[in-house]
Amino acid sequence: MARHIEPRPILGVHHAAYRCRDAEQTIWFYSDVLGLVEKTGIVLEEVTGTGEHDPYLHLFFRMNNGEYLAFFDAPGSADPEWFQRKESFDLHFAFEVASEEDLLAMQERINSYGISAVGPVDHGFVKSIYMYDPNGIQMELTYRVKDHDKILAGATDAFPAKLAEWTKRTRGAKEAKFGAAAIDQRARNPIAA
Repeated sequence: MARHIEPRPILGVHHAAYRCRDAEQTIWFYSDVLGLVEKTGIVLEEVTGTGEHDPYLHLFFRMNNGEYLAFFDAPGSADPEWFQRKESFDLHFAFEVASEEDLLAMQERINSYGISAVGPVDHGFVKSIYMYDPNGIQMELTYRVKDHDKILAGATDAFPAKLAEWTKRTRGAKEAKFGAAAIDQRARNPIAA
């Protein structure tokens, strides 16, 4: 049996990174429209780790909490199909704002740029608006309702039973679609299978 090393604390997200079609277009959306003004980038000629020649700009937007949203502008390896709108279950990013007033003000701002920001949608624990960035990624702006922490604490208490019920309900369909080995949590590398 393998000996597991004690985990070290994860401090937060340094950055989440996605492809972009064009750095300047992406800067327009995230800086001009959404207001993320602290930006930087580095240009690299090779893919770090593989040494493959694929020049790219690694673009970073710093948020108020010190975390970053990042993009790769790598036209040599980009597939135009990737920039089609993605389903929100497949990929979306949620920014947090402080209040409903901030959410509604941002919705008005985004709409003033000709970008459709729909909502607000009440999820019970948060309220959100949604729009797409120029790269086909759904962006969400959300704020926590008054009982956010209480609602999620209640969900946390009930989660083990909900997970067991969900697994029982969906396991057969998943095994039929993906194969049992692909969803076995003990598999060493299910993606490579």
